[in-house]
Amino acid sequence: MSRERAEANSADQDAERDGLTGPGPDERERPSGRRSKEGVRVDPDAEASHPERRTTISALVKHEPGVLAEVAGLVSRRRFDIDSLTVGQTTNPETARVTLTIEEPEPGVRQVEKQLAKLVPVISVRELGRDAVRRELAVLKVHDDRPAAVESVAEMFDARTLDAEPGTVTVEVTGSSAEVDRAIEAFQRFGVRELTRTGTAALARGTEWTTDAEAERYERTRLRPETASTDRATENRGAATAPEAPTNDD
Repeated sequence: MSRERAEANSADQDAERDGLTGPGPDERERPSGRRSKEGVRVDPDAEASHPERRTTISALVKHEPGVLAEVAGLVSRRRFDIDSLTVGQTTNPETARVTLTIEEPEPGVRQVEKQLAKLVPVISVRELGRDAVRRELAVLKVHDDRPAAVESVAEMFDARTLDAEPGTVTVEVTGSSAEVDRAIEAFQRFGVRELTRTGTAALARGTEWTTDAEAERYERTRLRPETASTDRATENRGAATAPEAPTNDD
């Protein structure tokens, strides 16, 4: 390449560079915050501390063997702070409901939802609001050295007596987790010999579906044969008297 052509190309490149727009070196934004030990800049928002909160997550899952084991395995691997984990049937025999009560910071709550949604048997996942209906059951075997006092505490918490033998009485307490905690504390004065709790069962309040997939998988109660016959006859009469659809000749 001749010297003249090289100088012309260099001049063209200088002109192109001079024509570029953008902030100068002194005007460019400089990243702030510390670097990790690997030298990567750490986002201050990612390091922000979040207070822990107690919440309930409901998951609609396929009713098949091993689902609870998969959920429990996910929980143990991720080391989430779990208060209770329950599973039970729904109105649809093909599905079951997993109810998870956790105490985690906000990022942990979102992570639980995301990880659950990735499991193959999980159909839909949702964190329930504060107004959701939550209930827990506890069965306590209490020393019955003071029968009148035990009965008084049972009445205070609407506890139901399941068994009464010389020396012990077994009662059932239902309510919110906090209500069950208070009942157990009250019975402790007599000495709680044995105790078992079910964990939280929860549903969304009112006509609101608990998870997004509930409505399409809801199985209506089957009608009795005579009711179904009456309904079919009504539908047939309606079909016979219904006006015909307009045609091009009308």
